[in-house]
Amino acid sequence: MSLDTRFASAIHFLILISESPTPMSSSQIAQSIGTNPSYIRKLASSLKKNGLIQSHKGISGFSLLKSPNRITLWDIAQAAMEIKRFHLFAIHKNSNDTCMVGAYIQPTLNTIFFHLDQAAENWLQTQTLQDCIDQMRYQINQEKERRNKL
Repeated sequence: MSLDTRFASAIHFLILISESPTPMSSSQIAQSIGTNPSYIRKLASSLKKNGLIQSHKGISGFSLLKSPNRITLWDIAQAAMEIKRFHLFAIHKNSNDTCMVGAYIQPTLNTIFFHLDQAAENWLQTQTLQDCIDQMRYQINQEKERRNKL
């Protein structure tokens, strides 16, 4: 499975609930992400199943089960995209085996893509949700400084 917007949406979702002083509903989260609440509920189901968030009976909203510095981007990717292995690129499947390039392109690309996928997976395991939160706060502070100079 290749990356899609579920990964970015999951990071957005988790930062929102991490930074919110009260549990946020799927409607509130959907409004921030720019999607619909049913998509958020489906995403929440995957995040909950993988032990990243919890919902509260009788109370609308979600909260983190772990500290942001204990949730890696790899944890988020696995939960959001429901994967065990990471695949950045897909290889076309209908190469002409009678062509010299067509006959050998898949094993050639398999090797290259395996190394790219492994490097990406390893890097995602070193980055946390807290790193994303810190980067977001940095961007906010940069914007405040820029506005103050105007």
